[in-house]
Formats: sequence, C-alpha cells, structure tokens
Amino acid sequence: QLQASGGGRVQAGGSLRLSCAVSGLATAHSAIGWFRQAPGKEREGISCIDGMDDSTRYADSVLGRFTISSDNSKNTVFLQMNGLKPEDTAVYYCASKCSGYLGGEYYSNYYGMNYWGKGTLVTVSS
Repeated sequence: QLQASGGGRVQAGGSLRLSCAVSGLATAHSAIGWFRQAPGKEREGISCIDGMDDSTRYADSVLGRFTISSDNSKNTVFLQMNGLKPEDTAVYYCASKCSGYLGGEYYSNYYGMNYWGKGTLVTVSS
C-alpha cells in the first residue's frame, strides 16, 4: 500500500528527497506521516500531511530543515530533507497515519486503516 524510497548516504549538510508511493488509498483523503527509527531508539513521528486540508506538521527536531508535500495526481508524498545531520541517520517509514510530537504537542490523525510501508535507510556521515 505504501512504499518509501529515496534513502541513501549523504554527508552532513547535504540533502535527500524521500518519496512515499501510495496505492489503494487516495493521498487527497488520507493523513500520511513520516516516521524514523534510529539504531537503538524507538520509532518517532517526524512529519505529517493531512490530505483533507493540506495542513502539515513537524517535529521540533526537523522543523525548518524538512518539508513534507504531496502530489495527489501521482498519489505520492515527499519529504525533502535539507541540512542533514548525523543524528538524522535512521530508517525512514511512511504510513497512512500521523502520530507523535508534532507542532509542539502530541498529535494523532488517520482516516480509515493504518498501513505502513517498508522503510528506506538514510545515513548521514560527519
């Protein structure tokens, strides 16, 4: 249902753009979240886009550096990551739900079933 791609290895300060290809759901009628799990840490929600109103939310750790967007004609959600830091190293996942401390408060949103895609690894070297 969801497939994340675009991960890779980059030096600190570099950029990557992740894609989340969605099938079986309409991004225009879904909340799509990006999550990440660093080695030895719990998975955390880092960004969300609500297709119903195109509102976006970010975790404080990525605010100002990452941008979430959606191309509803392609049913794809993107995460543009700029100014990458070694602490951004993690496996990144997309899901048809949003949850986590986004916008300075705990936030949860989803429409219908929750689906998770396989992750894509982002490695940032110093």
